[in-house]
Amino acid sequence: MTRFARRVCSIGCVALVLSAFALTLMVIPSGAFGLTFTTIDVPGATSGFAFGINAAGQIVGVYGDAGGTTHGYVFDKGTFTTIDPPGAPFTEALGISASGNIVGHYASTNGNQGFLLEKGAFTTISVPAAASTRAFGINAAGRIVGDYFVGGTEHGFLLAEGEFTTIDVPGAMGTLPTGINAAGQIVGGYTDASGTGHGFLATP
Repeated sequence: MTRFARRVCSIGCVALVLSAFALTLMVIPSGAFGLTFTTIDVPGATSGFAFGINAAGQIVGVYGDAGGTTHGYVFDKGTFTTIDPPGAPFTEALGISASGNIVGHYASTNGNQGFLLEKGAFTTISVPAAASTRAFGINAAGRIVGDYFVGGTEHGFLLAEGEFTTIDVPGAMGTLPTGINAAGQIVGGYTDASGTGHGFLATP
């Protein structure tokens, strides 16, 4: 089963090249490229994380409140807005398109369900027969990627024009697509038969 913490590249010579490159980067001061860091904290939150940003600078993420509930949020022009589908006890906002449409997932009585927030209206994203569905990324054309679980196995999906297409890296034990660009290229991670995590790029 894939998880963010398990995105580890370990493919032969490619891994060696990337490792050497990483070591080179480590000796460069963090401000050498002129980066300016800004902390993003939802007022009153006990914790938080930013997951996605679009060209307009709108940011989506998650935060925890003092009662232990996790909420999604969008940060736009200095203002935080909480994103919670009605009645959801747990929400994560994970991706945002150029036009400001937001995807993520929330807890329900039927397990985790994905969602699309478009023009203030929530639409549930649920792969048929899946135990749970999560949406992670959306592009300008409204195509959405994420994962779903059937019988304990994690599969990726693409939702385009109302149709779901399964995305499974050949031979993988679990596949998790996390992003899609305007060209339809999809990135994410997968777990191989040995339990090792890898990243992937899928190109149409």
